[in-house]
Amino acid sequence: MARIHLVRHGRATAGWDVDPDPDLDDLGRQQARTVTDRLEALGPRPLLTSPLRRCRRTAEPLAAIWGVDVGIEPAVAEIPSPPGVEMAERVTWLRAAMAGSWTDLGSRYATYRDQVIASIAALPGDTVVFSHFIAINVVIGAALGRDDLVIRSLDNCSVTIVDTSWAATGSMIDLVESGHEADTLIR
Repeated sequence: MARIHLVRHGRATAGWDVDPDPDLDDLGRQQARTVTDRLEALGPRPLLTSPLRRCRRTAEPLAAIWGVDVGIEPAVAEIPSPPGVEMAERVTWLRAAMAGSWTDLGSRYATYRDQVIASIAALPGDTVVFSHFIAINVVIGAALGRDDLVIRSLDNCSVTIVDTSWAATGSMIDLVESGHEADTLIR
């Protein structure tokens, strides 16, 4: 069994409709330090992050304290917007998608969902993973057997904890603790 701590990135400098790869703003950097204080006693243990800057920057304080490198895991990156959707239209698309299910979005997004689940289920030991609102909701959905895109309205730097294990029927993901919820803006 592996215990996985999924950390949503800190608040970004720009929204998803303005910058595809923003850094953290001042509050986001403070949130990263606060989540580091919360998780410090767990380690050191492996750290993985989405390749996007806001996740990498959120992971940096914990990596520095633990003296470990941060691995990049593309499978836990942000949900991709559909081809042809302009930057300014991304939030409109995402808000509509978030009201529905993975089945509603079709095979392209089922593949994204399945890759997130497989990457988390395959982790061999206790790990901290820095990721995104939708990707963490994918893992929660897998644990609860739900198809909704959004199950929890996870706040920036919230920590969701899952246990993964293998059974005769395949991998199992059990929700231990859902991250703190807030009226989170899509950023």
